[in-house]
Amino acid sequence: MNPLFSIITVSYNAEATIGRTLGSIDEQTFTDYEHLVVDGASTDSTTALVEKAANPARRLISEPDKGLYDAMNKGISRTNGQYLIFLNAGDKFHSPDTLATIARAIRENDFPGIVYGQTNIVDNEGNTLGRRHLTAPEKLTLASFADGMLVCHQAFVALRRICGTYDLRYRFSADYEWCIRCLQHSRHNAGLTDTVFIDYLNEGVTSSNKISSLLERFRIMAYYYGWLPTVARHIKFAGRALKRRLK
Repeated sequence: MNPLFSIITVSYNAEATIGRTLGSIDEQTFTDYEHLVVDGASTDSTTALVEKAANPARRLISEPDKGLYDAMNKGISRTNGQYLIFLNAGDKFHSPDTLATIARAIRENDFPGIVYGQTNIVDNEGNTLGRRHLTAPEKLTLASFADGMLVCHQAFVALRRICGTYDLRYRFSADYEWCIRCLQHSRHNAGLTDTVFIDYLNEGVTSSNKISSLLERFRIMAYYYGWLPTVARHIKFAGRALKRRLK
């Protein structure tokens, strides 16, 4: 019988952070999952650390890829679980009961298309820096993502049969576009907005990548939500960013 969850971890030269991710999976009280580590042919000790962290539910694939989203697509194609969770190297489940909490929400809500929660941001040592600046809403709909990626990708648990693959035309924001398509095909969603699912590693983004990511996200928003509404929203986003900076 297929497991309830397929957890996909993408890694590359992540020896400093992969242990945190593996440990948070291994300590889960709910064990009806498979864990696939998709490694991009690391040259450090990442794969050795994965092999050392023995878990019968874990499989390792290590081979060159064309980037993060290509690796995620490999993961999707090789998993069998009913729901997908992406937990990349350095990220971790917030508590040992996280999977149990999500599983309970799935069953109590008649197997929704998406289950989602909140996200904390952590530094390289795993110290909590605070809550993610965008907060998962009480009610999540397709229209919600017109205001940006309100739910962190790692805290966005999607029913596998409604998921496609990542569009590799987008180098930096394919996760945002993927989530929108999942929302298009979701009959109903279950939000646990008082619950933190994920401790997300804040790796920082270079200025050039940040600009490229924002341009990609603008194109995606315009495609799904229209050009004029997208321009209007970006004026609002600029004000929101200024307020954050002033604080």
